[in-house]
Amino acid sequence: MRKFAAPLAAAFLAFLFTAASCSGDGANAAVLWTDQPEFAFYAEMFNASQDRYKVEVHYFESPAQRLTETRDFPDIAAASWLKSASTRALFRPLDDLFRKETISSSSFYPKLLALGNIESKQYLLPVSFNIPALIFARTYGQPLSNPFTIDMTEIMEQGKAFNEEASGLYTRMGFSPAWDDEFLFITAALFNTGFREASPIAWDPLALEQAMLWIQQWIAHANTSIQAEDDFAFKYLYDPPEKLVSEGRILFSYMDSKKFFTQAEERRANLDFRWIAEKEVIPLDERSVYLGILKKGRAKKAAVAFTQWFFQEDTQRMLLESSKKSRLMETSFGIGGGFSGLRTVTEQIFPQFYPSLLGHMPPESFLSPPAILPRNWMSVKERVILPYLHDRIRSQSREEIRSLERRITDWYRLNRE
Repeated sequence: MRKFAAPLAAAFLAFLFTAASCSGDGANAAVLWTDQPEFAFYAEMFNASQDRYKVEVHYFESPAQRLTETRDFPDIAAASWLKSASTRALFRPLDDLFRKETISSSSFYPKLLALGNIESKQYLLPVSFNIPALIFARTYGQPLSNPFTIDMTEIMEQGKAFNEEASGLYTRMGFSPAWDDEFLFITAALFNTGFREASPIAWDPLALEQAMLWIQQWIAHANTSIQAEDDFAFKYLYDPPEKLVSEGRILFSYMDSKKFFTQAEERRANLDFRWIAEKEVIPLDERSVYLGILKKGRAKKAAVAFTQWFFQEDTQRMLLESSKKSRLMETSFGIGGGFSGLRTVTEQIFPQFYPSLLGHMPPESFLSPPAILPRNWMSVKERVILPYLHDRIRSQSREEIRSLERRITDWYRLNRE
């Protein structure tokens, strides 16, 4: 099945760049900038659904950054990082869509919708989000305490119980938080580190340090030492995590919802999962996608028409059905690469297309989106914050390594934008 996925993805990308080169038809053709290739498909479906308006899709790796550099604005943006201070002022309020009842504010996840609300006006609407998960083999016989979520203590204790040694070396290991730096970041989020946009970034240093100390205690308690974990990883962790889990070499592996649900069906068939949570909080991935209409766009009516069409339950059901028929689901998860920002779509329609979600839907009250982050957040996170977390859990104290504050200051000094 996978051999068809690459040509399909290429076909959609070809449509993207074809759409980007089309000339507009006055106010009836809206230009949409996105970092989500799926929107090329959505625009094609919208254009085919009626003959009054058209949407042309332009793909950029970082639409948020490009919006701050252009004088030729699109009509719509659907991307990550649109909520930052440098971009959110570019959008027009969408409250009139709620007042006309063409879109219902009650249809959205409230916490996600709130992030697009600035000074009591709704500028951005949530398109999609993803959730961190822990995967394990369906054949694992030990019952977990909750059908929806798993907390850090249970991961640690179940992982420790799964361990096996021979001649002083681990031959199987339940789980190590050091296997994936992204898991370290999730731990920091669950300790309320609270990374957020400031001048340039703010966080709670004490909470971050407590999170890293907890990780170090976890490693010592469950797996002897970071050296023992690294030795095990060097010897065994060369296969994909889903294979290691299925074969019983490890018990758990971290994987977010987008990656899990774009695994081949035959791989997912042998896997189960739980959402990672602590004290009834599930931290959402920072790359949640939002949609907004630009103030300086030239095709307001077409932009509004697409927005009204897209944020309907029936539309998103149709998009999921069409994605399945066209096999786009093999490379793309859900709506806009994640769970839909429309609550009824995620809770009632997604399980029809992703049966493994039955009995596994995350409690709405648990979902916790991150604070507003700068548009270059992923660069800072990947090049500065994750390396710091990686180094910190391997040092006895934070004084032994270069501080996170210094690393961020140096990175911004060398990467002025």
